[in-house]
Amino acid sequence: QLQLVESGGGLVQPGGSVRLSCAASGFTLDYRAIGWFRQAPGKEREGVSCIRGNGNSTVYANSVTGRFTISRDNAKNTVYLQMNSLKFEDTAVYYCAATFPSPVAVVCGMMSWEYDYWGQGTQVTVSS
Repeated sequence: QLQLVESGGGLVQPGGSVRLSCAASGFTLDYRAIGWFRQAPGKEREGVSCIRGNGNSTVYANSVTGRFTISRDNAKNTVYLQMNSLKFEDTAVYYCAATFPSPVAVVCGMMSWEYDYWGQGTQVTVSS
C-alpha cells in the first residue's frame, strides 16, 4: 500500500520551532517532487514549500521564506520541513504530497493538482 505519513506536529509557542517529517512506505521518493501544503480553518489549502525529485532545488512560499527549510533524505525515504520562528498564522494542518516519478522534471510545483499522493496531515498549532 502506498502511503505518506506526516509526523512532528504539535503545540508550539510563537517564535518556536518544529520539524515535520514525511515518510513514504510502499514506494520510493526518488525522482518524485515532494510538496508541503497547509490548510488553516476556513482557508484554502496553500503550498508552503517543495523540493525537486532529482535534486535539491527548492521553492518556498513568500510567507515562509527565511523561516522554513525543506530537505530530503532519500536513504530514509523521508522529507522534512524545518519550521523556525513560528507565527500564529502558521497554525494549520500540514500535508505532504508526492508526484509520480519524473527523472526530467526541472522544478517542483506549489499547486495541489500537481501532486498524486497525499498524507493524512499533521496539526501544527502556534499559541502562547
